[in-house]
Amino acid sequence: MELVVGRVAKSHGVRGELVVEIRTDEPDVRFAPGSKLRGRLARSKEVRDFTVESAREHSGRLLVFLAGVGDRDSAAALRGTLFFVNSEDLPPGDDPDEYYDHELEGLTVQLADATVVGTVSEVLHSAAGELLSVKAADDGREILIPFVNAIVPTVSLADRLIVIDPPEGLLDPE
Repeated sequence: MELVVGRVAKSHGVRGELVVEIRTDEPDVRFAPGSKLRGRLARSKEVRDFTVESAREHSGRLLVFLAGVGDRDSAAALRGTLFFVNSEDLPPGDDPDEYYDHELEGLTVQLADATVVGTVSEVLHSAAGELLSVKAADDGREILIPFVNAIVPTVSLADRLIVIDPPEGLLDPE
């Protein structure tokens, strides 16, 4: 499975530098000089290989130089490109309370009394933290559940199950 680790937001300067929105917990590893990246160009199925020449943090994003991208026009042509890695190439996590997004997607969400709430359709990353986007079992609506220990005390990948303890009103349709 492909996991997105960054997206080209725009070019920066005239020498071909790219502004990359980070979508990984390990940008220093994924975008280290010499790292190989796979990139899917925006509005295309074309996939290209890239080599990182340098990267530096700037205002919550990365400024990245890629081999072969040496001017503003070449950089601008990459706008919207998604950089990804293959999930099989990732090492297993060493923290039992950390999960890759793809590990959570598809898990059943239920209350402590075993009432099924729905299924995780996506993990959303916001400035306020991670949210589980859950497709409700009863009517298919989207329920956003903050992915914090107080609300999500149990995640079992082996059982493909997430148990939640939602505050009053979180699951109400209004």
